Amino acid sequence: MALPHGLKVLLPVLALVAAAPAMAQPDYAAAIKADYDKDLGALWDHFHRNPELSHMEVKTAARMAKELRATGAEVTEKVGGTGVVAVLRNGPGPVVLLRADMDGLPVKEASGLSNMSVARQVGVDGIENPVMHACGHDTHIVGLVATARRLVAMKDRWSGTVVMIGQPAEERIAGAKAMLADGLYTRFPKPDYALAWHVNSLLPTGTVSASEDIQYSSSDSIDITVPGVGAHGAAPHTGKDPVYIASQLVIALQGIISREKPPLKPGVITVGAFHAGTKHNIISDHADLQVTVRANDEDTRAMLIAAIRRVSANVGRLNGLPEDKLPVVKVIEGTPVTKNDPALTRRLNAVMVQTLGEEAVVPFEQKTMGAEDFAYFVQADHKVPGYYFAVGGTPRAALDAAEAGGPPVPSHHSPLFKIAPEPAIVTGATAMTAAVLELMKKP
Repeated sequence: MALPHGLKVLLPVLALVAAAPAMAQPDYAAAIKADYDKDLGALWDHFHRNPELSHMEVKTAARMAKELRATGAEVTEKVGGTGVVAVLRNGPGPVVLLRADMDGLPVKEASGLSNMSVARQVGVDGIENPVMHACGHDTHIVGLVATARRLVAMKDRWSGTVVMIGQPAEERIAGAKAMLADGLYTRFPKPDYALAWHVNSLLPTGTVSASEDIQYSSSDSIDITVPGVGAHGAAPHTGKDPVYIASQLVIALQGIISREKPPLKPGVITVGAFHAGTKHNIISDHADLQVTVRANDEDTRAMLIAAIRRVSANVGRLNGLPEDKLPVVKVIEGTPVTKNDPALTRRLNAVMVQTLGEEAVVPFEQKTMGAEDFAYFVQADHKVPGYYFAVGGTPRAALDAAEAGGPPVPSHHSPLFKIAPEPAIVTGATAMTAAVLELMKKP
């Protein structure tokens, strides 16, 4: 989830603190670890075994509401569908939003873990699929509970209001938008800052990383319906073959990337699904493509979508489709580029160094064009500066072994995906607690 391989955004704060001695871990880090050993590890196990699909996180949301209510927070359920909002008030001061996403993915787990998910669920599309936490959202929600517990235990160290949200449907880049539409910033205290973290399988455990600019790319899910004229497979000249036309379109879309998009502007068009036909010898009357589009700036994002519309229509014309039967392009879901606030990031990156040690704060490197709907919480019109950071999820030994030619580290969304939950949750919760204490410290 995340500029092209090799492009690094170095953290200037590292140069400022390079000569400073590493500091000891804060006292609350040990308390978070003790919480994990006592019962948060079991909570992670529960969530990992029982993932739920986007917009369907009913049991996950209920358990999150229970855990957050137990801290003394005011909890509201069913915000934006299955979203949970917990408000923790502690006197005057700033409002800080902490977000954790809850949903799993329609993937059959093959990680080899002892607690592999065997869950199945019918999604909002009406299709039943196996479900797994193939992106680590189970660590995020447990990390939010861990942070809430620490903040309640340390009320003497901060002042203000913390708004903690369990967000649905991040994987469909729809949950943040839904919660905002349901009054997240009007029914509840509007934040002065918004914070979140995501476990990253390409980072070693015990580390964090945040960019002072782009943290994640934009993402748009696009459906393309290619009409045709049905016919017998032995008489293709009597119809219009949508499989043939759609196949041309799949290739033509890559011409947008290679010949229309400026080469120094990152962008991706991937056709993730191609569905057509019912039988060997029947030419169907339509084909359906599902496409994801990624960019690192809004101009490129708009150009790619416009080009997809143009190319789709003209591939139809090239094949003789009439004007009323040209391919139909629909943007189903989308999220803007996720950008961190530069000043806030410099401030909190310095806190990460002070809290976790220099060696734990690594230069940000965007290796994929993953996306995040956290972007909606920090859009310019909201005037809410945001800080989104990555937390290492794979032991360094496994990363080193992969680099030396050993077993590769599975990517996010892979059936083989797995991370080390204990260091991810403890590091993420420690870092988030440190950030809150910095932003809400008493005068």
